[in-house]
Amino acid sequence: MLLDFADEACREVARAGGKGASLARMTALGLPVPPGFVVSADALVAALPDGGEALRAALPDAARAQAIVARAEPPDEIGDAYDALGGDAPVAVRSSACAEDSEIASFAGQQETYLHVRGRDAVRRAVRDCWASFFSERAIFYRERKGSLDDLGMAVVVQRMVRADVAGVLFTCDPVHHRRDRMVVEAVIGLGEAAVSGRVTPDHYVLKRDGTVKRAQVAAQPFAILPVESGGTEERELGGEGAAQKLGEEELRELARIGDDLERRLGGPQDIEWALEGGELFVLQSRPVTVR
Repeated sequence: MLLDFADEACREVARAGGKGASLARMTALGLPVPPGFVVSADALVAALPDGGEALRAALPDAARAQAIVARAEPPDEIGDAYDALGGDAPVAVRSSACAEDSEIASFAGQQETYLHVRGRDAVRRAVRDCWASFFSERAIFYRERKGSLDDLGMAVVVQRMVRADVAGVLFTCDPVHHRRDRMVVEAVIGLGEAAVSGRVTPDHYVLKRDGTVKRAQVAAQPFAILPVESGGTEERELGGEGAAQKLGEEELRELARIGDDLERRLGGPQDIEWALEGGELFVLQSRPVTVR
C-alpha cells in the first residue's frame, strides 16, 4: 500500500496519483526533491470492510460518502514510513488524485493538503482527511463534469516539510502571453502559503531561457509565514526586509536551468513549485501548464 518516491511503481499515475507520480519521476531524474512516500490509490478501498460497495452506492451524496470514509482505518505501515523520514519531523500530507495534473484537466485545489503534520497518529488522520476531501461536494461536482464517479482511488503523498526561507512558482513558459521563449518566476519570503492565499503579492520575474532577467517587479511584503521549531507556522512582520528583492541572479539562473531541464525531459511547459532552505533549492511539485 506504500510506495517510496524511489520505487519504479511510484511513477505510475494509476497507483501514485498525479502529484505522487510527478515527485517519483523527478526523484528518478536526480532532481532535489524532499524525501517522502505515497499511500497508494487502492488503499482507501482496502481500508473499507466491504471493498467500497457502500461508498459507491452513496455517491453523489457527499455527506453520506464522507461519513463512510471517516470510518476507514489507514494502514498501520504509514506510521513506520513516517518514522523513517526522521522521527518526529513535520511533514506535508497532500492529496494526489489519479486524474490530477494531466494535460486535459487539473484537480489542483479540489482536494485537501495538510502542512506541518507531526506524529504517527496525526499523519494517519491526515491521510484519512485527504481521502474524505475526494468526496466533498466540490470535488464530486468537478469529477462528474470531467468524467465519472466510478473511480474511488486517490493516492496521498507524505513528504518532509521544507523550512523555506523563500518559496514560489516557476512557469517554464509565459502562461499569460503564451510565449515559449520566456519563463516566469514568482517568489515570497517564507512559505508559499501567503502567496497562494492571495494575502501577499509575490515578486514577479520574467526571464530569458538562460535565466537572464528581462523584467523584475519587486513587491513590498508586509509579513511572511515561517516555520517554527515546535512545528506549525507563525506570521512575522518583515518591515524593510519585505521590500527587498527575494531572489538573486544566481538563484534565478538555477531555477531557469532546472525548469528548462524538466520541460525537456517531460515534454512540455511545466508549472513548478519550489522552495529555498538554507541556500539549497528543492523542487516540491511539477505539473503540465494546462488550459482549464
